[in-house]
Amino acid sequence: MTGTAARYLYLARHGEASPDESELTDAGRRQAALLGERLRGVPLTAIHHGPLPRAEQTARLVSEQLGGVPCRRSEAAGDYLPYLPTREELPPEAADAWIEFLHRFPVEEREQGPGLAALALAEFTGPVLGAEPRHELVVTHNFLVGWLVRAALDAPEWRWLGINHANAALTVIRYTPDRPPAVLLFNDTGHLPAELRWTGFPPELHV
Repeated sequence: MTGTAARYLYLARHGEASPDESELTDAGRRQAALLGERLRGVPLTAIHHGPLPRAEQTARLVSEQLGGVPCRRSEAAGDYLPYLPTREELPPEAADAWIEFLHRFPVEEREQGPGLAALALAEFTGPVLGAEPRHELVVTHNFLVGWLVRAALDAPEWRWLGINHANAALTVIRYTPDRPPAVLLFNDTGHLPAELRWTGFPPELHV
C-alpha cells in the first residue's frame, strides 16, 4: 500500500517589479538571484510560478542558481483575490476599509479568485504520496502567500487579509501525515542585504 510523506512548501513573493509590472527591476533581479543562493542545498524538485512576467522571471533566476531545477507555470500560483469575505465576517473596526479595498479589483478577478485559491490548496498543500519527502518552491504573489499561511494555521478564510510578504522573502510550511501543518519560517529576508529588504512592504511596517 502506498504511504504518504512530508511536503515542504517554500513560498516566495516575486522580486521587485517595474512600475508597470512588466518585468523585474535591477533590484528585483538581484533579489531573485540571492533567493536562489539561499535555497542551494535544498532538494527542490520543482519551482512552480504564476503566469505573470514578474513571477516567471523570478522563478527563472532562482532556477539558474540551483542548477536548473525545472520551472512549471501554474495558474493557481497567480495573482488573484483568494476569498471575498462578507462584511459580517470582518472585524467591525476594519470592515469598511477592507470592503472598499476589495471592490477596487475588477469583477472578473473577484469571481475567478476563489476557484484558483481552492486549486492552489489542492495542488500545493498536504502530505505527498510515496515514502520520500518532497520539497517544492512556489514563486507567487502577496495574496496567495497570505492565503496559504492562513490555511496552514487553520484561521478563518477572511484572515488572508493583512498578511503581508516582502519581495523575494521566504516562507516555509511543512505538511506531515501525522500532525497539523507547521509554519517553519515566515517572511524571512535574511538572504537579502539591507537595501533590498522590505520592498513591496508598507513603509510603516518596516522593522
